[in-house]
Amino acid sequence: MTQVLAARAGEITPEMELVAAQEQVDVEYIREGVAAGRIVIPKNVKRKQFKPCGIGQGLRVKVNALFGTSSDRDQIEMEARKLAIAEAAGCDAVMDLSTGGDIDGMRRLTLERANVPVGTVPIYQAAIEAIEKRGSIVAMTADDMFEMVEKQAAEGVDFMAIHSALNFDVLKRLQATGRVTDIVSRGGAFLTGWMLHNQKENPLYEQFDRLLAILKEYDVTLSLGDAIRPGSTADSLDGAQLQGMIVAGELVARAQAAGVQVMVEGPGHVPLHHVEATMLLQKRLCHGAPYFILGTLATDVAPGYDHITSAIGGAIAGAVGADFLCYVTPAEHLGLPTEEDVKEGVIAARIAAHAADLARGNRKAWERDLQMARARVALDWDRQIELSIDPEKVKANIKENGVGEHQCAVCGPGCAAQVAAKYFGIA
Repeated sequence: MTQVLAARAGEITPEMELVAAQEQVDVEYIREGVAAGRIVIPKNVKRKQFKPCGIGQGLRVKVNALFGTSSDRDQIEMEARKLAIAEAAGCDAVMDLSTGGDIDGMRRLTLERANVPVGTVPIYQAAIEAIEKRGSIVAMTADDMFEMVEKQAAEGVDFMAIHSALNFDVLKRLQATGRVTDIVSRGGAFLTGWMLHNQKENPLYEQFDRLLAILKEYDVTLSLGDAIRPGSTADSLDGAQLQGMIVAGELVARAQAAGVQVMVEGPGHVPLHHVEATMLLQKRLCHGAPYFILGTLATDVAPGYDHITSAIGGAIAGAVGADFLCYVTPAEHLGLPTEEDVKEGVIAARIAAHAADLARGNRKAWERDLQMARARVALDWDRQIELSIDPEKVKANIKENGVGEHQCAVCGPGCAAQVAAKYFGIA
């Protein structure tokens, strides 16, 4: 029985109890949210002994990290180190996006070592194997796609990005829109090429019930991939994006009715004045399903700093409704991320998520900020380290610079907080 079906039957699962404890909310709130489709708990029935999390309305904004082998960098142990780094930096979930080398071996290792939910994009491996077996991606069959979904589900993958909300109506709208960046989604590009070459509808859309049956068997959470997300701020909220949202909303309703957990992926590159409208539209059209955003990147002109541009957009998106932030690393638009890039990406996304939690009135987030402020006034460096998002960086700065006679590296004996504390008799 899936989490959704259990919730609708009035049953409280161990996963719901764990999420309620993590979030410090009543477990009945979690059960009701799962039953209504406003909360998902990605956990494959095959996976054991890892830390699931809840994603959705009223919960802390979560952070996802990416890694995986490719034809350019087939180093499984390096990607395994990235997994460990991402978890140590505090990510809530990871995705193995491998497109080269031993893809099966990388996924098995990820499922063995990860202590958080694991996601994949099955069309990546299906496309790569089509090239190897049949000579091209367009030679891939519908059965290839569904067999890959089932294979990865049977191995224990907890959530899958699947681009079912792409059909010929969306492509026609895209062709009429006159986009700057056309399609930047890899999965979306694979499927678009396949559809146009074969003049056939997207099987993941056309045979959606077949897909749902596989996901339901293993309780894999469907993450509806955003095949036509805007790849530049100029393309934000264009007709193609809106058409894709409408189709996604129809599929969300079908998935929820079938008892399959579902969340929706979204943009992409979004200027700040479009962020709130984008979130409101998605939530409205997609029946309140959790929103998993890829960014959002607030500007196009900061290569090398896109972890910052995405954190700016992500904080605002989270404040107005996004539930799950996919990290962006400094290497976005430049190349494959290094291990240090992975850490910086997770930390930037966590800062954005925490800022969003404050705006959403999350009690735990507010308490943490309050405790940090008190620790600063009290010159309690151990407590400041404990409360910081990146304790290791704080420790390194203290070791390098020291904290001086007054234990304040910022302003020394003229510390404003200490002067005020003495004046008011609270030092």
